[in-house]
Amino acid sequence: MNQKLKYLALLAILPVFTVGLTTSFVDVDAAKAGGQPLLKTSSKKVCGDRLCTEPAAKPAKKMIEDKMTEDKMMEKEMTSTEMQPLGSVLKLSRANVPATIPLHKGLYDGKEVYYIITDSSDQTHADMITKAQGWKVELAPPLARTPQAALDPVYMFTNGVKGNGIHGFQDEIFASTPAQSADYSAVRNVVHVSWINQQNAMVLKSVKEIQDATASGKINLEETNVVLNMPQIIWPEGQMPVKEDKTLTDETPYGGGQILNIDTDKMEVTFIAHRGWGPDGRTIYYIVTDATPSGPAGMMGVIDASTLAPTITSPSAVDLFQFVNGITGSGPMGFQAGIAVAAPGDENYSPLWRISVISWKDANKASLLENIGDINALKSAGKISIELARPMDSDHVVNCPFIDPFQ
Repeated sequence: MNQKLKYLALLAILPVFTVGLTTSFVDVDAAKAGGQPLLKTSSKKVCGDRLCTEPAAKPAKKMIEDKMTEDKMMEKEMTSTEMQPLGSVLKLSRANVPATIPLHKGLYDGKEVYYIITDSSDQTHADMITKAQGWKVELAPPLARTPQAALDPVYMFTNGVKGNGIHGFQDEIFASTPAQSADYSAVRNVVHVSWINQQNAMVLKSVKEIQDATASGKINLEETNVVLNMPQIIWPEGQMPVKEDKTLTDETPYGGGQILNIDTDKMEVTFIAHRGWGPDGRTIYYIVTDATPSGPAGMMGVIDASTLAPTITSPSAVDLFQFVNGITGSGPMGFQAGIAVAAPGDENYSPLWRISVISWKDANKASLLENIGDINALKSAGKISIELARPMDSDHVVNCPFIDPFQ
């Protein structure tokens, strides 16, 4: 096999090294220089070439045999003029996968609201909700520092009428939905509601009824320091778009919606989970629920949430880098997948992402970047530039919780 075929073969097996929640990656620059690919690993617990929750992969011997067969076919079918240089295209395996998430039912002005819970600033609530819904709520400490202008209250009952609420009582009550676009935020500060005399307890259905019951001395309200990420999926006036083409591939574009299915009978919603990299090169997956400004929100098919804008200069939002040129791939702008400065389990993890864009000074010399160290090194070398994204000349923040789609 000539050298260019070897390059293509290396590119073809990159997904084998990057698939799964690992910190392993291939040093493509070393390979391009003619040396052996350098596999870097960490002490993180991994399950070979896969997520620990995935089915076992093919035995290594079988994978090698299949790869040799594939290489022979490539030699027969391709000429050197058809070859692309190493690094021009990156095809990650399982770049887009379905993620089914439990739905909860709440109330707004007496009408039903369906929502999900993905993140909590508080470990106690994260553990409690995880156990109740059978799906992991990530701990996101920076949410506790969300600016007040970006928060919207949710009322949770700690006693009274038994029900399906977070604490085992009646459904939660929301102060807004996406129809109230100036007020809506998926990031909610929790207000606990308790009946003074439980014998007088009844189901309340709106903020107005809560205010009346408080004024008449029937209930107590307790502001907490807990902040939850609770994106709404269905509300009285509408719902998040459902993608028309439900065929999911590694090349599925971001446009047309982020949801594959909503099932209020089974109380679950299926999102598209997009693959990217954490700060140390581990694989992460994320969903997208809302964004600001309206242009990117509309393009992705998510809720336009202008209340996210105040988070851009606060510790509640963290940095996510996307690429606007270079290696073609599954990122939102058609190039390689993005890299985040934090991942679940990190103290600085938050579902609120302040987007910066990376551009190569010479796109023809682009190489694969997989971690924050790669970004810093190439920025220092003057090979890339980084700018804060300003679509529509506006602050750009995206609510994209990092999740495990295979749980």
